[in-house]
Amino acid sequence: MSTRRVGPFEVQALGLGCMNLSHAYGVPPTREAAQGLLLRALDAGIDFFDTAALYGFGANESLVGEVLAPHRHRFVLASKCGMQGVGGKRVIDGRPATLKATCEDALRRLRTEVIDLYYLHRWDKQVPIEDSVGALSELVREGKIRAIGLSEVSSSTLRRAHAVHPIAALQSEYSLWSRDVERGTLAACAELGVAFVAFSPLGRGFLSAGVDDPASLPANDIRRAMPRFQTEAWAHNLACLQGLRELASEQGCSMAQLALAWVLQQGPAYGVQMLAIPGTTRLEHLLDNLGAAGVTLSSDLARRAAACMSGIQGARYAPATFAEIDSD
Repeated sequence: MSTRRVGPFEVQALGLGCMNLSHAYGVPPTREAAQGLLLRALDAGIDFFDTAALYGFGANESLVGEVLAPHRHRFVLASKCGMQGVGGKRVIDGRPATLKATCEDALRRLRTEVIDLYYLHRWDKQVPIEDSVGALSELVREGKIRAIGLSEVSSSTLRRAHAVHPIAALQSEYSLWSRDVERGTLAACAELGVAFVAFSPLGRGFLSAGVDDPASLPANDIRRAMPRFQTEAWAHNLACLQGLRELASEQGCSMAQLALAWVLQQGPAYGVQMLAIPGTTRLEHLLDNLGAAGVTLSSDLARRAAACMSGIQGARYAPATFAEIDSD
């Protein structure tokens, strides 16, 4: 598997997003199953693990810490602050004191002395980005984190933040059916030397044909509130998927591998270090995803894959969530 540069770190292009193991997609796997998946990922060569204070309201960081702390020297650890659970509700809070307190909690839960890459999960628009990044820069100086990242911010906000302290990585949603970052964010990353980390590179399971009927999703699955998974858009979007299925057959790979390979190949096109952090709760999906590292798409097939998804209907978030996001 090829590697990518993220700040001071050299890691595999495919990491593991750990959110699914504790948060957002219905009932999480058992502790034993989650442990097995994390350890299998490590043994398979994954060396970049991504978690956050928000996921499971701290439970995900605790899980990652419990399972992977004995192997801490083998991987780069990324977590996030600025959005967390408070009183059972998701709260965005980018005040410096809150970010520093969240980091202390994260270090304890993750059972580590330092977090390699620490993202501001969301920019709190009530707090100047300079203040939030300034607080994170103090954590770097104190040796509690090694590098700073941002998530879901616009190119202009990225530039403002980078002027305060070098930003190692920007994480946002990016896939064949979510390409907002092509409007300016990727160009800004290339300009500033910031790595780009794609979350939900499989379209929250859509691009791997992992969702048969959104109505069958658990009541607490976040996709039920996303416009793209709503009844009025679903039938149309499902029809778009058939073309992708045919292209995967032509390539001789799975749909997930095609979608991940497409994301990774956008790195050279935009001049950025491109990584992807697909998440899963199933070992067979983990191993299938890793197979994407060996898939090379021709420019023609990559173009046709993008064309299949060009007619997707529905926004990636509901309006209330979009209001929280700073994007180009």
